[in-house]
Order: sequence, then structure tokens, then C-alpha cells
Amino acid sequence: MPSDIPSSRRDTILERLSAGQPVRSGALAVEFGLSEDAIRRDLRSLAAEGLCRRVYGGALPVVTGATPMAERVGEDVQRKQALAGAALSLIEPSSFVFVDNGSSNLALVEKLPPYLNLTIATSSITIAAALQQRDDIDLLVVGGMIDRMVGGAVDGTAIEAILRLNIDLCVLGACAVSVAGGVSAYDLADATFKRALTARSRRTIVLATNDKLGRRARHRVCGIDKLAQIVVEHDADADCVRDLTETGATIVCAQT
Repeated sequence: MPSDIPSSRRDTILERLSAGQPVRSGALAVEFGLSEDAIRRDLRSLAAEGLCRRVYGGALPVVTGATPMAERVGEDVQRKQALAGAALSLIEPSSFVFVDNGSSNLALVEKLPPYLNLTIATSSITIAAALQQRDDIDLLVVGGMIDRMVGGAVDGTAIEAILRLNIDLCVLGACAVSVAGGVSAYDLADATFKRALTARSRRTIVLATNDKLGRRARHRVCGIDKLAQIVVEHDADADCVRDLTETGATIVCAQT
């Protein structure tokens, strides 16, 4: 236990986080009669232990089921590359594409051929970095406060920016995909951002690794009927694929 956080204050903060409540630095400072700087130091210490997620103005509970973007990039690389290869045929030349946060979506932009003449928008710092040297792609970066768990900006500033866009194709990141739950996300802000994205997009597709199929996260983004295509792995669960197909979804299967 960090020596610089009195146990009573630490227990109070952790109790609220464990209950799924966000905590605000200003409110805690008033409650404990401390400066906001002192509370921010407490929250940084708890975040370093993996007990909360630091955000502007306070901290959020750690989201069960989510993995930071920086970790996801190195997982199942070949499977994500296979999904990306299958998704390339869904991208129309000379179109305006929004690539949402996600490691499978990163694999897609890394595979883009030079002749598509695309304009790509993203709020992902990793995806933007992968595209910044591409002189064949016009790149628009949507700004805002970076959520390190998500891997990009999903706050009100980012939403305000995308509400001014007319997007031809959205490559939507998804935490979970199922008939009952639709496309869903673990983080509320991320889900809100994704809803705004789908509303501003003429077509939306999802690249879904096997671990996301048949699952449901707590925050619904959209129904399966809002997706033009779902790209799945070659060995995706047959029952999940059948259920999705029966709703009218168009399934694109990646090659081995």
C-alpha cells in the first residue's frame, strides 16, 4: 500500500470505484479538506497500481473485459492481418473513410494499397501515426483528450468534430458483437462516440475477431442491422455466424 495515501482516504476512493462510480478531484478535495494537487497525486498512485483509470478531472473504474490499446496491438497479429485483408475489398476508391480506434483497424490501414486515393479520418493516435508518412492518403485527425485505454479521443470535443463530417465508410471498432447485444463497448464514452460515428456514416463495417463474437458489453452502440458487413475469421464459431446471418447480416469470411 502506498505510504503517501492514508488508509481511510484510500479505502473511501476505492470503495466508490469498486461500485462503478467515477471520482472527481475537485469533489474529493472538498470532502477531505485537501488541495486538488494532493488528490491528483492519490489518483496517480492508484492508477499506477492498476486500480483506476486517470481521466481529466478525476478517475474512472477499471473496465472489466477491456485491454489497453497498446497491449492489443501485439496480440493475434496474423489473425488481425487476415481480417484486414478480407476487409480491403469493402473499401471504395476515392472515398472518405473513418477508421475507429482498434487493433484490427490498425492492421487494416497498414495493408491499404497505394492506389485507392482515400481520405481517412481517425481519432486514434496509433492509426494516425501509421498513416502520417503516406503521401497517397489525405489524413484528418480528430482531436480531443486521449483515452489511453481506448487508444484515441472519444470525448465531447471528438464527437463535436465528427458531427460535421459526411463519412462514406466507417470502420467501426467493436468490443463485442452479438445478435442480442448488437455492437457494444465496455466504456461509456467510447460507446457514445461510436454511436455518433455510425450516425454520420453512409456505411459501417466491423472487423470481429473470434473473442468478440457472441459477446455483449454493457454499452450498446447499434444493432446488427446497422452494419453493411461483418468481417469474421476463417474459423469463427459457426453458431454465432449462423445467428448473425439469420438477422440479414452480410458476413465476409477471412482466409487462413
